[in-house]
Amino acid sequence: MANVEFDNTGEAFEADRYGTYAMLRREGAVHRRVMKSGWVIHDVTRYQDVVGVLRDRRFRTVKFAPELVEQLLQQPESPLHTLARIVDCVLLVKDDEDHRRLRSLVNRAFTPRVVQDLQPRIAALVDDMLGEPLATGGLDIIEQLAAPLPVIVIAELLGLPTSDYPLLKRWSDRTATFIDGTIREQGLPEAAEAATEMGAYLEGIFAARRKEPRDDLISGLVHATVDGERLTENEVLATTWLVLAAGHETTTNLIGNGMLALMQHRDQWERLCADPTLIGSTVEELLRFDAPVQATSRIPVEDVEVAGFPIAAGEETLVYLASANRDSDVFDDPERLDIARADNRHVSFGFGAHFCVGAALARLEAQEVIAALARRAPNMVWDGRTPQWRKGLILRGLERLDVAL
Repeated sequence: MANVEFDNTGEAFEADRYGTYAMLRREGAVHRRVMKSGWVIHDVTRYQDVVGVLRDRRFRTVKFAPELVEQLLQQPESPLHTLARIVDCVLLVKDDEDHRRLRSLVNRAFTPRVVQDLQPRIAALVDDMLGEPLATGGLDIIEQLAAPLPVIVIAELLGLPTSDYPLLKRWSDRTATFIDGTIREQGLPEAAEAATEMGAYLEGIFAARRKEPRDDLISGLVHATVDGERLTENEVLATTWLVLAAGHETTTNLIGNGMLALMQHRDQWERLCADPTLIGSTVEELLRFDAPVQATSRIPVEDVEVAGFPIAAGEETLVYLASANRDSDVFDDPERLDIARADNRHVSFGFGAHFCVGAALARLEAQEVIAALARRAPNMVWDGRTPQWRKGLILRGLERLDVAL
């Protein structure tokens, strides 16, 4: 087992994530780190090992700050109480029957037919959002396109007013920091305030849908029965939050990271503009090249081995999806962006039981946005500024991306 010194929260890592991942893959299959608190983390960066952990049922999901959350659940007067209610019941930290029960409900909102039926609406939104930038000649791809589009689509699926987009975006952005241990502490006050405001807002919506159901996901959640039982209030709240937060944050990052990669690899952008039929493989390659979700954690319930290295029960295993996507044992010339890459088996949506339920919708939204830009603004020029990334290890996304049209 290798013990390479590196800090996945430091400036050096942030300046060259993929160089660090490459170094870790070269130096060993598993890297053991002991934190100041005594907590042990095993970093897994090679493709086969990442997939092996995610498919191994001896590894379970990791609860977010479980001791803190357990305390807060007993303190209804705490400003952190609503946040604790959400993260304790969220689908991301459920396994076995609890996971199956909740996921079966969410799956209904993301079937292939439901997603495909959204295509005309998504295309119309994209065209509308591009109207003003095309007229003025300038566009911040994040603020004016990649951020609002997924929130509006998810809000409509849930049955929330799209006019509340700014609130929904702010709440989900701030609460999402809690799932990333590298930025959790500094973001806690804002996350708690956002969760409290969002909880009060959504519980009013839940009450209204119980009285008068509509054809939307929230109505489905509050009236659903699974194995003869209804979801608890906390489960409805947590599931709604997850669909809202995960349903837009990762898609925003996919579009932003992807367009930055295309601007930095101009030959590939011009290739797409010349051949629009490549849009499907383009989005898959952009997912592989700079994954919106960089890593995820698991904990084994018994002593296990990964690539021959022992990991004790209860010790966190951090699997780097973004590193697996650059593994030369699986991908030919992995550092090269190739929008026609065949057999692209990236793991950007995860693997196994927790494979991203909204993957098809994220793909569709990214395809519609990037195809529209290639069609309507093929000569766009990136301003070349040093990219400013949002803080955090788990989610990777840009603050802004300015282009001239």
